[in-house]
Amino acid sequence: MIAIPSALEITQELVRFDTRNPPGDEHACANYLAELMRDFGLEVAAYEFAPNRTSLVARLKGRGEKKALCFGGHIDVVPLGTKDWTVDPFGAQIKDGKLYGRGTTDMKGGIACFVHTALTIAAAGQSGAADIELAICAGEETGCEGSFHLAKTGALSEAGAIVIAEPTSNYPIIGHKGALWLKVQTKGITAHGSMPEVGVNAVYKAARAVTSMEEHNFQLDPHELLGTSSLNVGTFHGGLNLNSVPDKAEFTVDIRTIPNHNHHEIVDGIKERIGNEATIESIIDVGGVHTSHTNEWMQEIYSIMDPLLGEHIEPRGAPYFTDAAALTPASGNPPTVILGPGEMHMAHQTDEYCPVSHIEQASEAYLTIARRWLDL
Repeated sequence: MIAIPSALEITQELVRFDTRNPPGDEHACANYLAELMRDFGLEVAAYEFAPNRTSLVARLKGRGEKKALCFGGHIDVVPLGTKDWTVDPFGAQIKDGKLYGRGTTDMKGGIACFVHTALTIAAAGQSGAADIELAICAGEETGCEGSFHLAKTGALSEAGAIVIAEPTSNYPIIGHKGALWLKVQTKGITAHGSMPEVGVNAVYKAARAVTSMEEHNFQLDPHELLGTSSLNVGTFHGGLNLNSVPDKAEFTVDIRTIPNHNHHEIVDGIKERIGNEATIESIIDVGGVHTSHTNEWMQEIYSIMDPLLGEHIEPRGAPYFTDAAALTPASGNPPTVILGPGEMHMAHQTDEYCPVSHIEQASEAYLTIARRWLDL
């Protein structure tokens, strides 16, 4: 019998793969996981949305008496940043009870924990009431490309519940906002700066559009957990040189939306506001998710995590988007919890780390969640 690597050991192996996005190149990391899971009898299929941009869907088959329990997350990580690291970012070094490296928190620790859960149940040789499905995605950091590809290709089963293993310090999060990132561009006619009347100034057009963004009001009732949708102009660029009339300008808009806020309607509203002065291109378009804390399965999650965390669980939302934006609707919109061992405040940071104890705790939590769902 092959020995099951611990969740910590799997995390270390995953961190040692350089899956910085861009460019991504998740193939080798995905292949390691695929071989590991196949060794324990899981069915594994690979899906590429671009060369070497590999996502996996793995299944541990059950008796089919209820819908699958799905675990999801991503194996790409963000770049290292400009600040020097004091540890090897891909060395997976353990120091003072912390596992260091890019992706330890966001979110290879979470991936490792739910893979370990599936391996443990598979090694026990028990057939559960339902399948366990693992959606291991490429390209989340740049807009959930891998998970949307899985949704588009029909790779996912209808699930009864979903656990997204993003960093929450193992605190169950029941919703997150969506993200709609737009690039707005204006065109003009260039001319000599001493004769501006001959040209058409694209910066003036963009400036008028930006001013209208500041006045934009979504006129929505606040969400019970996630508040209101928001809009922010993040960047502005225009012109090539000081003494010419600029013929091009652009700015970007970061819109964070509450669940069920229709993104097409948002874009139509912005187009109506700025008129024909600009063109709008969507850069990232991912929806929000929310499951009521009164949901029966969510209450079961609370009952599992209460004693593990040693505190009373209250409903919380997350400021970031996750692969749930694609996985949840593609799986039939089942109840979805975001729960993982990483530290929110360490995501994307220099000298990123995850406490070893949180990896061990998440592994225990996932195994309990899975066994209860499978009636084991």
